[in-house]
Amino acid sequence: MGNKVIFIDVDGTLVNYENVLPDSAVDAIRKARSNGHKVYICTGRSEAEVYQNIWDIGLDGMIGGNGTYIKSGDEVVFHQVISKEESKHIVDWLHAKGLEFYLESNSGLYASEHFEEVGLQTIQEYTNRKGRDGSQVTVRTIFPEMIFGADLYRDDLNKVSFILKSYNDYLEAVKEFPNLKVGTWGGAGETALFGDVGVKSIDKGKAVDMLLEHIGASIEDTFAFGDAKIDIPMFEKCAVGVAVASGGDEIKAMADYVTDAVDDDGIYNAFKHFGLI
Repeated sequence: MGNKVIFIDVDGTLVNYENVLPDSAVDAIRKARSNGHKVYICTGRSEAEVYQNIWDIGLDGMIGGNGTYIKSGDEVVFHQVISKEESKHIVDWLHAKGLEFYLESNSGLYASEHFEEVGLQTIQEYTNRKGRDGSQVTVRTIFPEMIFGADLYRDDLNKVSFILKSYNDYLEAVKEFPNLKVGTWGGAGETALFGDVGVKSIDKGKAVDMLLEHIGASIEDTFAFGDAKIDIPMFEKCAVGVAVASGGDEIKAMADYVTDAVDDDGIYNAFKHFGLI
């Protein structure tokens, strides 16, 4: 087998919904890289949310912010942020609507004034929906380095996530920010828990293209691992798409292969299945 380029989503794919990183996944990635394959995480997280235990696996770089940030080795290949004016508009609109939120930047995750207390139930519900016991989860266990009490007017934002009081909050955000990409997560349609606002016309698939061009690799040599709808552009782009069994129905339906759940050594078993290790 020639050298491959492997893209792995983080939340729900590399780690479970309680942020636990299986030892078997670490072992698989290290063995694959020792075999000459390149491994990048491809995540909605900003760099500040990629904690040291993930970097300690050994990675060739990352795609962050669902495509707005690309790093290969120590080199930043691409980074597009929300403008300072649009960032202020988002913060002011969310405050006016009484919606709690957090700002996602490579320098940190910045919480709104009441995000910790309002977000507790939402984070627990998100964990429950993923088939885990969310009763012991807190905002600080999910976001261990979240920053509280900081200035919320910033010029370095990759995206903004906000708690939905109702699905109508998402629909209103779509109208309010026509020049940005507005989405939801934590459920489909009216069951969504969060909305998010980010840079328009960028997704994981387009970022994969840019990264491959930078490193001189071919799309025919790519694998994508994911668990959710946000990973679909990455699956559409890469030669092989692998969904974890603990993922959503949409992504599993379009996957070339469905591996075991995150906690059942899904990453390791898929790497072995495809001869990467």
